[in-house]
Amino acid sequence: MSIEQANCIRRFMRICEDGYKKGWHEANGGNLSYRMDAEDIAVCKPYLSVKTPWISIGVSAPGIGGEVFVVTGAGKYMRKVGIDLSDNVGIVEINSAGDAYRVIWGFEDAGRPTSEFESHLLIHEVCSELSGDADRVVYHAHTPYLAALTTAFQVDSRVLSRVLWKSNTECIIAAPEGVGLLEFTQPGSIELAQKTAELMKDFRAVVWEGHGVVACSETFDDTFGLIDTLEKAATIYAITRAMRGGDEAANLLSDDQLRVICEGYGLEPNEDFLS
Repeated sequence: MSIEQANCIRRFMRICEDGYKKGWHEANGGNLSYRMDAEDIAVCKPYLSVKTPWISIGVSAPGIGGEVFVVTGAGKYMRKVGIDLSDNVGIVEINSAGDAYRVIWGFEDAGRPTSEFESHLLIHEVCSELSGDADRVVYHAHTPYLAALTTAFQVDSRVLSRVLWKSNTECIIAAPEGVGLLEFTQPGSIELAQKTAELMKDFRAVVWEGHGVVACSETFDDTFGLIDTLEKAATIYAITRAMRGGDEAANLLSDDQLRVICEGYGLEPNEDFLS
């Protein structure tokens, strides 16, 4: 077999393709990382070898020290991952201190991890701890309707969460804790990484104002599905307001209805975001 046939690599490639087909990855927009488990590493081991010295990350994430990640490359296109995997994707090992990486597969022609690698690693560290080591996928997509909500209106985490929850029944099921909102922060910056990781202590998805959304969960399907659900709710809200000439929707879900939905699924909604 080739490394492309490993389950984790096939699933990684699929989410890149699916996101591109959704229109979430114009040019080199968006990025994806996956924290490999022991079985993944064992399957891919014949293809792994040290290709670079240790390279400083710019942040320290000791909670994921020694871990191995599959990650998209800086300046690379999601639509090309399935065409030329080793040029657009790499596998990197993190040192024990969690502040440096080295390439052990891929990133041909001196490639490197996404410019938002710092954000990915700090999110992985937070979510791994909170989930008991279960969460392994961090995905960032340039979802147009979620980004539009942050530019059309003045929103915070509570306002944004309520708009999404009330627009579609599936949204509170996917994110009963709500959705975090981070005000504009320089893309690819350490500040973005630190602020996002802080919000990830309370939310599994954070919308970056005027930019897109980042989410973390256990599997590729869970992570992609979470973002897909949030984006669909944002789309429904935008279409509804357009149908009403810009006026607020006439029949949004009520807070009591949201509680009934959560009760039916055994979920605990964020009561701070309900009236």
